[in-house]
Amino acid sequence: MNNIAALQAVVTANPPVGGPSDAELDAIEAEMPLILAEVELLDAQIPLLDRPATALDERRIRRARHRVLAARRDLTNRATAALPGGAA
Repeated sequence: MNNIAALQAVVTANPPVGGPSDAELDAIEAEMPLILAEVELLDAQIPLLDRPATALDERRIRRARHRVLAARRDLTNRATAALPGGAA
């Protein structure tokens, strides 16, 4: 009987230890308003998967989409303002 052995190193031989770094946590914190706005949009869209939208549902989705766009705009503006030398 022949033994079967892997000829390559294991892909996850050295998994990350200790969780996300401070820089990764800061990036998540900066994107949190956008994440929350996208979750709110999903919360508005999910109930409409199995029923038609009412006028109130359409208004809720429209407002949630506007919040997502505003959060994206704010995140982009902050990232652009952080560029050195005022480059856009």
